[in-house]
Amino acid sequence: MSSKIDTSWLRESATFSKPVIREIQRAAREGIYDIRGAGAKRTIPTFDDLLFLGASMSRYPLEGYREKCETTVTLGTRFAKKPITISTPITIAGMSFGALSAQAKEALGRGATEVGTSTTTGDGGMTPEERGHSKLLVYQYLPSRYGMNPDDLRKADAIEVVVGQGAKPGGGGMLLGQKISDRVAEMRNLPKGIDQRSACRHPDWTGPDDLEIKVQELREITDWQVPIYIKVGATRTFFDVQLAVKAGADVVVVDGMQGGTAATQDVFIEHVGIPTLPATRLAVDALKDLGMHREVQLIVSGGIRSGADVAKALAMGADAVSIGTAALIAMGDNAPEHEQEYNDLGTTAGFYDDWQDGRDPSGISTQDPDLGERLDPELAGRRVANYLRCLTLETQTLARAAGKTNVRNLEPQDMVALTIEASAMARIPLAGTDWIPGFSGKF
Repeated sequence: MSSKIDTSWLRESATFSKPVIREIQRAAREGIYDIRGAGAKRTIPTFDDLLFLGASMSRYPLEGYREKCETTVTLGTRFAKKPITISTPITIAGMSFGALSAQAKEALGRGATEVGTSTTTGDGGMTPEERGHSKLLVYQYLPSRYGMNPDDLRKADAIEVVVGQGAKPGGGGMLLGQKISDRVAEMRNLPKGIDQRSACRHPDWTGPDDLEIKVQELREITDWQVPIYIKVGATRTFFDVQLAVKAGADVVVVDGMQGGTAATQDVFIEHVGIPTLPATRLAVDALKDLGMHREVQLIVSGGIRSGADVAKALAMGADAVSIGTAALIAMGDNAPEHEQEYNDLGTTAGFYDDWQDGRDPSGISTQDPDLGERLDPELAGRRVANYLRCLTLETQTLARAAGKTNVRNLEPQDMVALTIEASAMARIPLAGTDWIPGFSGKF
């Protein structure tokens, strides 16, 4: 009879932890980097490290049920003849048909339309389901040019030129062969069932001067009617935002490293880019330095989960935010009712990040027709709309508590930081002090 060995005294290495050991073993066995979906899992400073200062004596709060707090935002006021107005400062980020099912794309359009906001096509082109159910649809113009169609481009309410994405700035995404169905292959002009890698840079320009020419071309194609967004992954944010403005952007979208992806290398997701918190401050600094803050609107994305995140981003100077992963969860991804099927895939609800494999039991990140049929676009759309309403109400609640009649009137002075890192990154005083680490300027 064997006796159980006492291992309670053993210490796990911080450098070579069990997950690190397993990854080394996997790499040695397979000889290729790990590919996954979702976003960064490491602990980094977030909006959770900031707190609002509610009004009391020195400032007067608003009565929640009797005093109005406006949430409407207009995007594209710089050059576009037809800027778009959204009823909430929360938009749906670009997620491609290919990464997501047609039913999921329809649901996002339904949910966004119900609350008066916009959704975004993502890589791979525009589906009739998405255009048909999206009152306001932003058309992404990506380096891959997959599914790029000038006729569809003219049907859009805004165009978003994607330079980079927060989960993989400087790198392209991946679409594995099992998700390239007949329809995806036709839309993207790709061979069916063959792994595809999206380009990391646009094929017809190599710098900001060329981008300026491209923006001009897009304006001419659309007769200067619709706003032109430029989206960058958060890295050298200050300079990238200023170059986007120079290129003629109506709106700049900055995506922090918490932003998700359908598939890319894990080493990109965890080790490239900067968090959304400092990226927001740097983007606002860049716009203010040019005297373009509020004239060029700023949308921030990457890890937005709650109305508190929204309100804090607005207080730091953003005009709106964009959500992706949270919207998928709202419509039913990682739902506990599929627990057994997640177990069969070797995972569990709440940890599923194999979106690249196309076997999502919720019918969201798949091209399997049987799985896709599980998702009811009407029900999923209502869930997205409910979630957006909840975020909006939470944002209004915090704005009223700070005495604001418009959520965009929130300002950095309404907040304090809980940690030295967050204080330095956001340039907001540490709670109980007037100290900002590394900053000697005046407020």
